[in-house]
Amino acid sequence: MATLGLPKHSIPSLLPTQSPTHPLSHNFPILSKSSQSQFYGLQVSYSSSLPIPSFSSLKGSIFAKVNKGTVPPSFTLKDQDGRTVSLSEFKGKPVVVYFYPADESPSCTKQACAFRDSYEKFKKAGAEVVGISGDDSSSHKAFAKKYRLPFTLLSDEGNKVRKDWGVPADLFGTLPGRQTYVLDKEGVVQLVYNNQFQPEKHIDETLKLLQSL
Repeated sequence: MATLGLPKHSIPSLLPTQSPTHPLSHNFPILSKSSQSQFYGLQVSYSSSLPIPSFSSLKGSIFAKVNKGTVPPSFTLKDQDGRTVSLSEFKGKPVVVYFYPADESPSCTKQACAFRDSYEKFKKAGAEVVGISGDDSSSHKAFAKKYRLPFTLLSDEGNKVRKDWGVPADLFGTLPGRQTYVLDKEGVVQLVYNNQFQPEKHIDETLKLLQSL
């Protein structure tokens, strides 16, 4: 266990009464090469027996389950019209599957409209476009109608597919991640692209790859 040793003097008397004249980093020797650190009279001792958590044990791991060269888990979800759609239906043609945080958010709207504006290019490449978020079918229907989206939107309520695919969250796990996958005709992932704050680049990167297949 970590131990905390306090000097006999009271803490307030040890604090400076004037603003420091040197950079903050020079006045707060919190970390040092030794096993002890001092912070204005507070001495903290660290025990080497304390376990250090591994990245794999952290909640909301950033390591994706679906990577380039893998076949992702299949799914069956409802689209904006309430129709049941399975990933296996797209076998035999390239498919772009993009996960996005929510209908109607500014960045998600920009991304959806960018896919819409380039939809003919995706069709020319023989590819289907599928968007997935945790919104329900009625939300997707209103979203698609409002922005004239010509492609499929699937409802992943409870984010089960997102979890199965290992889509990483953003902003310390508080925001569902924005991630795009390109699957070839055999259903094998050829591209995984993640960019939360530049949604248009998902379209650029996917088209670039599709045109090379």
